Amino acid sequence: MPRPLRKAEAGWAAAGVLRAWVKKYGIPVAPYTDWKNVYVREASTKEQLQGVVPVTQFGQMCQRLGIRIIAANSAQAKGRVERNHGTHQDRLVKKMRLQKIKTHVEANTFLEKIYLPEHNRRFRRTPAQPEDYHRAAPRAVELEEVFHLESGRVIGNDWVVGHDNRYFQVKAQARNYAPAKGKVTVCEWEDGRLQIRYRGRAVAWEEIPGPVAVPAARSREAKAKKQKPPTPQADHPWRQEYRKMRPWSKPGQVPLIHEMSGGDRP
Repeated sequence: MPRPLRKAEAGWAAAGVLRAWVKKYGIPVAPYTDWKNVYVREASTKEQLQGVVPVTQFGQMCQRLGIRIIAANSAQAKGRVERNHGTHQDRLVKKMRLQKIKTHVEANTFLEKIYLPEHNRRFRRTPAQPEDYHRAAPRAVELEEVFHLESGRVIGNDWVVGHDNRYFQVKAQARNYAPAKGKVTVCEWEDGRLQIRYRGRAVAWEEIPGPVAVPAARSREAKAKKQKPPTPQADHPWRQEYRKMRPWSKPGQVPLIHEMSGGDRP
């Protein structure tokens, strides 16, 4: 199935193709892709040391559907795919220019209604085996749950979660309480909907403008409080010799130092 024309080959574009395929044909066993970071990526040095297998957002969607991604490792397979893409990109651009197409909507309409039916009539081949290994497509509600992005975040001490230069204040609630420093998952759908989940359950939140900045005057006061205390002057009592210091005592009571030194004994 063709990918709808968009501004960039991002994750949502690949997810849209997979979703349309599942709705029309069912869940495939394993798509054959290239090594573009949208589909698969190699593990970093840290992930290799930790034994972590990296999974992209598109890969997570495939895992929710039980789909295994096969990345092309042979130059022959990759070259055949790229040659086919080069042919389409050359022919399709020229045909759209003749049709005076200028927008994505017009381009996708031409792709679906005219270009692809003509291409399939010319190059369609009957499969060697008629068996269909697609699994039944899930319900619309389940499919909606599959196609979303997930990002792990940590709740701050002020119960604020930061995500994509936005800030969300987690509200206190009796159930599904999310503590400070707790790990949450921010789920994002293509239409912009967001959901924050703690241990798999949604928590209430509201978006705020951002952390409150500390005024400059208050910051200077805080720095002044943290400064080292002043050094006592030379005539300060703390700097006097202890032998000359006169300890305090009640009237009529012999000073403690006088008693310890023996007083007026001969």
